Amino acid sequence: MLGNTQTQNAATRRMTLATALFLTTTALVSLMSPPAVAQTGAASTSAQSFAISARPLGEALLLFSHQTHLQITSQGPMLTGRRSTAVSGHFTPSEALTRLLSGTGLTFRSEAGGAIQIVPASANITLDPVRVGGTLAHQDPTGPGVGYVADTTMAGTKTNTPITEIPNSIYVITKQQMVDQQPQNITDALRYTPGIYAEAYGGGSTGAAGSINGNIFQRGFKAWQFVDGLMTHSASAGETTFLERIEAVNGPASVMYGQVTPGGMIGMSLKKPTDTPLHQVSVGFGNWGRYEATADLSDKITKSGNLRYRVSAIGVTQGTQVNYVDYHRVGVLPSITWDIDPKTSLTLMGMYMYTPGDGSNGTGLPAIGTRFTDDMPRISRSTFVGEPNWNQSGEKDAMFEYQFKHEFKKYINFSQTFRWEDTKFDNLNAYYDSNVSPGVVALHGWANHISGTQEALDTRLFGEFNTGSVQHTWVTGSDFRNYSYNDLTESDNTSHPILNVYNPEYEYEPCYSLISASCRTFHFMPRSSYFQEGIYFQDQIKWKNLSIILGGRQDWAHQSSSIPDSYNFNGVTGSDPATKTSQTDKAFTWRGGIVYNTKFGLHPYFSYSTSFIPQTGETNYLGQPFSPLTGKQSEAGLKYKVPDRDILLTTSAFDIVENHYLIEDMVHTNFEKDAGTVKSRGFEVSANANITKSLKVVASYTFEDVRFGKSTNTDRIYYPLTNSKGAYVSEQGKFVPYIPRNMFNVFADYTFRNSLLSGFGVNGGVRYVGFTYSDNVESYKVPSYFLFDIGAHYDFGSAVPMLRGLKAQLAISNLTNKYYASGCNTRLCYLGQGRRVYGNLTYNW
Repeated sequence: MLGNTQTQNAATRRMTLATALFLTTTALVSLMSPPAVAQTGAASTSAQSFAISARPLGEALLLFSHQTHLQITSQGPMLTGRRSTAVSGHFTPSEALTRLLSGTGLTFRSEAGGAIQIVPASANITLDPVRVGGTLAHQDPTGPGVGYVADTTMAGTKTNTPITEIPNSIYVITKQQMVDQQPQNITDALRYTPGIYAEAYGGGSTGAAGSINGNIFQRGFKAWQFVDGLMTHSASAGETTFLERIEAVNGPASVMYGQVTPGGMIGMSLKKPTDTPLHQVSVGFGNWGRYEATADLSDKITKSGNLRYRVSAIGVTQGTQVNYVDYHRVGVLPSITWDIDPKTSLTLMGMYMYTPGDGSNGTGLPAIGTRFTDDMPRISRSTFVGEPNWNQSGEKDAMFEYQFKHEFKKYINFSQTFRWEDTKFDNLNAYYDSNVSPGVVALHGWANHISGTQEALDTRLFGEFNTGSVQHTWVTGSDFRNYSYNDLTESDNTSHPILNVYNPEYEYEPCYSLISASCRTFHFMPRSSYFQEGIYFQDQIKWKNLSIILGGRQDWAHQSSSIPDSYNFNGVTGSDPATKTSQTDKAFTWRGGIVYNTKFGLHPYFSYSTSFIPQTGETNYLGQPFSPLTGKQSEAGLKYKVPDRDILLTTSAFDIVENHYLIEDMVHTNFEKDAGTVKSRGFEVSANANITKSLKVVASYTFEDVRFGKSTNTDRIYYPLTNSKGAYVSEQGKFVPYIPRNMFNVFADYTFRNSLLSGFGVNGGVRYVGFTYSDNVESYKVPSYFLFDIGAHYDFGSAVPMLRGLKAQLAISNLTNKYYASGCNTRLCYLGQGRRVYGNLTYNW
């Protein structure tokens, strides 16, 4: 015990001595040579070689100051107990200092005469970018970003890496972008992201309804949702109130994450305790009777700050654009971070979410009356196809997660993330089944009661070492995921109630009894489990101006299911033997890529990667499981970080081939079939820019040509106006439905400063989505559409100091209230969201 105390005291003395030496030295530099300092500071964009190992922060800053001849100032206690990150390589001084301060909770800013001051990293997401010599200051790779620009990420490599040094497309939706656009769910937040179509199945669900898995297309393929690096099936895991940032990794990401389609993955980072206090509350309001309250609080628990907490919470209630469909939610996300010592930290998080109404409208509307209106009145967006006294959809979600990190030394570090989830989902639905006549549809009653649990763990070792002039950042790890669920599905075949969509009269009475002589019903009770394990490795190599990534992964997956069923046909009851399936898959995936880093900010790159994902829980109409999806992609592009500006420009061209792509089985309703090979080719152009202190912009253009390749499948052309089918046509070479070929968007925010309008800001955006096709043989087109978004915000503290921290905001999406179909199949169309108005009042202190 005494020995440990002496060791700790000695370490404290060393850090105190280093801090004192640092302050003394920088003070002498300030007094003795200010002209030289100013000159060096002006030239701080010139790259030079650094080799500073991880050490007490005072020592590291002293070495940095000696190497750069820059004057650096700080408050002594601020440095005590903090350790720097190792910096080794060729960087500008501002880049090196950014890396040096990574993870310390500190950042830096320029002072008069070229000096640099070390300051706490602010937790206030509305602050403007901090620059040194015109270069953006340090950003946490899982944090909120600065303005509309994020310069580092963990998503692409599971290491803290500049986005410009990763040879594939990664796009970050920063916290500030979410604040300005006020998305109310993940699909809203992804609207301005290249390569992603977020509303294929409609935009009318205002709430955070349903998981994004399978509902969003990324480079033409279904996107999958990861939270803090682990796949999730929780429908509420992507509550935007609880997120720090959202990242779209476009292209195969199987080497790092395992089961991912070749289109990519959507990564989300949950809010965690901040290094500086954060206190924020807000109240919101909107159309369709929306009322919302949120809170976000973070502070120190201990005086030293080595134990910190954060609590985020939300309560919201509202209707939607569809009659009888409501959204209600209460949720809380508490977390604690414990810096056990300067090299070790542990973060614990929990979440509980109760969503009795998830705001989802589980059906579309007939194509006759939505897409085709020449001879029929247009069906109102508010039309509810269902039964108000029966249709319900909601869930309960609970989650626990921990993140543990330990630094052994520069060459080896340890990180582990674990999450447990429990989800219960209830869906009572009387939905559109078929057309009876124009304007009249038949309904079919269903009920689903699903409960599922998941345990997921990712464990990895990583570090840095040099072999001569070659620098290596390596990572090797293993992850597993165990997911099981029970699904009681009840189908009411007693009758198919008829509904006139122009004058609906709701008279449906569900009949699900297994013994009543008046019922005809089926009960399906699938029980499924899925286990996946993978091991992976990766080496990021830097040599002179080249950044190279090489990585590989071996996956093993096993899934099994048992589907017993029972039935009642007018009092005649029975059951069928359980249908049991079991499937084991394994695959090796790999990636390789190279980036050339020029001194003027241009980063051309090329990469090749493969993907693998088992078809979890999917079977054809015969109950047979599908083969795993396997894909490959070639990608080439340019990333340009404008020197001395917070502007990141990206362009990329890609060629993807996927085998065993699943499509709707038009013959066997509610089942899918193997379409064979699908090819996706195209390019993306994007810009994320903090152009000035007042102006921020995001913009992108996407071109995607997604077609069926080798396929023996055929389908009959459907003629909706006559409700008839034509001849069989081969799917080969046809466009994949729901995927637009062209998408364009731009969004900008401008805040007035130093004028009569100081504190007032306006923003707006334009979204264009090109036409899509309705089915696998291009029976008809779904028209393109333009949408407009606007907003405004006002900081009351700019005019009245007493009101500092109080901010009002208004956001309007689909300003013109355009009526449009975001996607259609043969008979149904999914309507996009009408004009949505949302405002809030936020107070920070």
